[in-house]
Amino acid sequence: MARKIFIAATGQNSGKTTTSLSLMHMAMKKYGKVGFIKPIGPKPAQHEGFVADKDAILIAKVFGLERDLPLMSPFVLHPGDTKRVLDGTIKRDQILYRIADAIDKLERENDFLIIEGAGHTGVGSVIGCSNARIARLASAPVMMVTGGGLGNVVDAAVMNMALFEKEQVPVKSLLVNKIISEKRDKTLHYLDLAFGDTSVDVIGGFNYQPILANPTLRRIAGVLDIELHCSDQEAQKIVHNVQIGAASTQRVAGLLNESTLVIVNSSRDELLVTLANLYQLPEYSDKLTGIIIPGVGPISAITQRIIERSGIPYMRAGRTSTTVFEMVKEDVSKVVAEDVEKIELIKMLAEQRLDFEKIDSFLD
Repeated sequence: MARKIFIAATGQNSGKTTTSLSLMHMAMKKYGKVGFIKPIGPKPAQHEGFVADKDAILIAKVFGLERDLPLMSPFVLHPGDTKRVLDGTIKRDQILYRIADAIDKLERENDFLIIEGAGHTGVGSVIGCSNARIARLASAPVMMVTGGGLGNVVDAAVMNMALFEKEQVPVKSLLVNKIISEKRDKTLHYLDLAFGDTSVDVIGGFNYQPILANPTLRRIAGVLDIELHCSDQEAQKIVHNVQIGAASTQRVAGLLNESTLVIVNSSRDELLVTLANLYQLPEYSDKLTGIIIPGVGPISAITQRIIERSGIPYMRAGRTSTTVFEMVKEDVSKVVAEDVEKIELIKMLAEQRLDFEKIDSFLD
């Protein structure tokens, strides 16, 4: 039977999927066969005609586990499923059976099994499948992933741990992600003190990395549901800054920072032409990532030709500049299988930062 670990979290966007990617990479260096399962899938997506959770699809594609995808995502929540469970159309026992059966099969097929929860500990309670209950069902010790900080980390961790304690599931470790680099040692020191009277071990995860936190051009195009005009390699470029090109052309050019995506209305021909020309200059190669062109008015034919000849990545959005800006800024970037550069960085950081031997020792 496989060694198992349940990856929980204090909430969304704490780096749980990044942690799973890292653990998969490190575990594969030690064990012959490593499996993954997302028992409750709140984010349905399609892969080759099969509906599964997005995170399960990501892991399957990155590590070549597509064959196991039906087991890796045994229950996917579709719109209306919660009400169907409460109405009795979908039976809670049937959900738990499907999850238990998938875990059992993956346990027998692998040497190491990563079980990734959904959201915070209580997620899934409405359908009788909270993270804590699934961890108990799997008889898997828990590693809880948190964001960075001190007081908020302790408060959130203690609150989430209570439900695991109720289900009599051991929380073995706390993996702290998104740590401010210059505060890393101090943060981990005080968290050690905060959990000193418990059996929970504090483990330092990744420092805050803008390259992981910020979206790629491909991601932004997906969020806006518009076409991205550029090469596959350029689509992986990471956007660190988003700027609305509302000022004068000279002012906008002067405000460009590292990897800036500029939102320029279709009526601003002079600014569009200037940015297209700047993109071809070596001194702007690290500053200008691309442009989004909102507005209902057409782009002039000559401006369109200049944009296309320059090679600058661009997107055409039939919305206002403000709406586009708000949609981009409100989005939280998630890693997808096509983000090759991000995934390779995650693997490299895992080898530098993740103490897999320590984590593995908690499973004895």
